[in-house]
Amino acid sequence: MAVARGHGVQAMFTLSGGHVFPLYDGAVKAVPPLPLIDVRHEQTAVFAAEATARLTRLPGLAVVTAGPGVTNSVSAVTTAWFNGVPVVVLGGRAPDYRWGAGSLQEMDHPPLLAPVTKRAWTEHETGKVAAAVDEAFRTALSPHRGPVFLDVPVEALYSDAEVELPAGGTEAPDAPAGEDVIRIAALVRAARRPVLVLGTDVWLGGAETAARRTAERLRLPVIANGQARGILPAGHDLLVTRARKLAFGEADLVIVVGTPLDFRLGYGSFGAADAPAQVVHVADSPAQLAAHCPLAASAAGDLTLFFDQLAGAAEVEGPVGEDGWAARLTEAVHAALAMDAPLLASDADPVHPARIYGELAKILEDDAVVIGDGGDFVSFAGKYVEPSRPGGWLDPGPFGCLGTGLGYAIAARLARPSAQVVLLLGDGAAGFSLMDADTLVRHRLPVVMICGNNGAWGLEKHPMRALYGYDVAADLQPGCRYDEVVRALGGAGETVTAPAGIGPALRRAFAAGTPYLVNVITDTDAVYPRSTTGV
Repeated sequence: MAVARGHGVQAMFTLSGGHVFPLYDGAVKAVPPLPLIDVRHEQTAVFAAEATARLTRLPGLAVVTAGPGVTNSVSAVTTAWFNGVPVVVLGGRAPDYRWGAGSLQEMDHPPLLAPVTKRAWTEHETGKVAAAVDEAFRTALSPHRGPVFLDVPVEALYSDAEVELPAGGTEAPDAPAGEDVIRIAALVRAARRPVLVLGTDVWLGGAETAARRTAERLRLPVIANGQARGILPAGHDLLVTRARKLAFGEADLVIVVGTPLDFRLGYGSFGAADAPAQVVHVADSPAQLAAHCPLAASAAGDLTLFFDQLAGAAEVEGPVGEDGWAARLTEAVHAALAMDAPLLASDADPVHPARIYGELAKILEDDAVVIGDGGDFVSFAGKYVEPSRPGGWLDPGPFGCLGTGLGYAIAARLARPSAQVVLLLGDGAAGFSLMDADTLVRHRLPVVMICGNNGAWGLEKHPMRALYGYDVAADLQPGCRYDEVVRALGGAGETVTAPAGIGPALRRAFAAGTPYLVNVITDTDAVYPRSTTGV
């Protein structure tokens, strides 16, 4: 635990298991003790560790017992892998001296974790455990960041050894190649309709200030996704996320920084069919650069250094791009916001999900952490909730794994003790992790949970109807009392069925000082209008 502390670890997330008791002993006897947060499912432990890393930009730590403890964590580890988040998962392991004889929970874990971690291995010697843990954290933190798995057999964990503890810290970041930045700067200067896309790695890499400074200096219209949302706050004249269709459709240059060119960005295809935009991809390490689509230029390295170099190399007299480009996008943003207003204030019965976000916007503070765990309901959130600060939005990311919500909420309340923490749950997503409301209660972690309850797997129900004319396996219990689940676990909550009841219920939830679930019964037929399934 001393090694973990040296790398900035602030808490251990776990579910009790005898294989890893010595790690608990080390946590509680540390000076000061390392907070130990025990949960109801191992995936919640890893999701909480991931969210801790995403919010604090320090590594997260999860400890899981052998066998099913490890296998229960795999989806959460994979989510951290897709999100590029530095998480170390320490696993218990059956004893070496009985290996092959059928010990309890005997399983060779590293081959299972290897495809979704930067490294997965076993340390067999007690005297080498500290160095192995140090290597795990260093590997997780080095660009491109990601999860690391290490397991230790019980006899190695339960034995003693005197060792010199490794020093913490990370290596200095690599700067992007100067010639790459100069080439990108030339493209920016020549562009008539440039667009800058900012992704989660801009936040995780600590480059948010440099990114905003560069966008404002060059007057580049910005589209933000993931935890880059809030780098330019809601209402900023260069933030054109709500005009992304126009921006991507008419751009002649799109610079994508800190996020993959995956389904969320049309796989890197922008501009008109007969006049495709040039694409620049910038990442924190060479392996993250897109190889599936043509690039006009690319650069890899520390993102703060990239933005500062780009601003200096690309600066010209006045803003880049043709006159009126940024203003036209801003007008499109204002038009989109005006079109939102009727839905955000809708008195429709059953409740339209957008009304929930209209009421929530009146209450959210600038430093709120908003967490999305769901399909259609959270898609509406992505459209209508615009953070005021970077790092305050958490969703599952491109892996699309439901069940992240309670783990993320646990981490958010610990990492941001004075901020509002709001968990947006679809009723489908609630079934994956709502039992961990018990963890919120036991550890006295007040969180406001809002369940958009449409009684269906909306993300599947409506597309299946469109394809086949009917749907199956897409209905959930209508009006299910998820609030009563939270109440039974020691929290509080209520069900809302009318639009006028949403605002008062939310205010009661924020004032409660306890885990509180507002269960809003919404219209099953209010479908989020999406143009891609990500397939």
